[in-house]
Amino acid sequence: MTGRNTKIESTALLLVGALFMLAALFFAFTMKTTYSGALKSLVTFRGTILIIGAILFLRGLYLVPSTKHHRKIVYFLFLFPLLFAFFVTVIIPLILGIGYSFTDWTGIKFTKVVGLQNYLKMFSDPAFIWSVLITFGFVFMNVILINLVGFLLALLCTTKLRGVAFFRAAYFLPNLIGGIVLGYIWQFVFNNVLLKYLNFSMLSDTKWAMLAIIIVYIWQYGGYIMLIYVTGLTQIPGDVLEAASIDGASALQTLFKVKIPMIASTVTICTFLTLTSAFKQFDVNMALTNGTGSVANFLGSYLSNGTQMLALNIYNTAIAKNSYALAQAKAVLFFIILAVISLIQVRISNSREVEM
Repeated sequence: MTGRNTKIESTALLLVGALFMLAALFFAFTMKTTYSGALKSLVTFRGTILIIGAILFLRGLYLVPSTKHHRKIVYFLFLFPLLFAFFVTVIIPLILGIGYSFTDWTGIKFTKVVGLQNYLKMFSDPAFIWSVLITFGFVFMNVILINLVGFLLALLCTTKLRGVAFFRAAYFLPNLIGGIVLGYIWQFVFNNVLLKYLNFSMLSDTKWAMLAIIIVYIWQYGGYIMLIYVTGLTQIPGDVLEAASIDGASALQTLFKVKIPMIASTVTICTFLTLTSAFKQFDVNMALTNGTGSVANFLGSYLSNGTQMLALNIYNTAIAKNSYALAQAKAVLFFIILAVISLIQVRISNSREVEM
């Protein structure tokens, strides 16, 4: 009888919970103001009804009498909040965004489907193509330089020097400063300090301005990558290093033949992080130069966005130009580029790990 009662209870909870959630979603999507009496109160508390329905449904799911699948149900209950949040904040916006890129979406609604019109307009814009090119150049430079700087700092911070803990904290500190604040701080340095003592501002010329963005980004992100390399280097077994020393290996031989191969997985992680982070660079770019910079002739056009990288270009297209559908098309392309390059990078790095 106990098993039968449990089955009845679980079925009832599942049905009631599902009805509550469907009702709450119906009220949320319809948002009719013609409801009166009890229905008006239900519309007001639709959020509470949704939460109660979800709790009842999960409780009923937990009580389903199944010895074989009960553990899986428990795992699902624990993973459900994370999966639900990921689905709502990532999967649904991604699907909707892809759909909006084929419409005349205004940020609020769309009236018609325009097909590939936004994508054709995007690829015919020299300013956008320029943003893509300088973004790739920025990523290439930063993936190399940040990993090099981070690794060298990690080597320094794993030696037996006094005050190593202080140096680790000092190198990591810039990463704690927000990109917007960091950009304005360095803007003051370039436009005032350097101008006063060197009579030269790096932000006055497009080429030098891009170099300034790279310097600031390395200064901000190098300490974070350093900590990851420090973790990898400290995990190398001491007896391996001792054996290399006994065999007469020099410091450089130990570095290239022992340390680097043994932290191959750490190199993969750091390369992936710097690659994705550099592609998504936005805040420092906006605060430091706001994308300004003159390019005299690119594809037959004069450009005034000489330092505007891809993320900032998408933002300005949506906010400044109020072209949300076009910005969404650019964002879809941005997602595809980032996903493809990241997958290729991880696969290449993993194959190198096996070789090492």
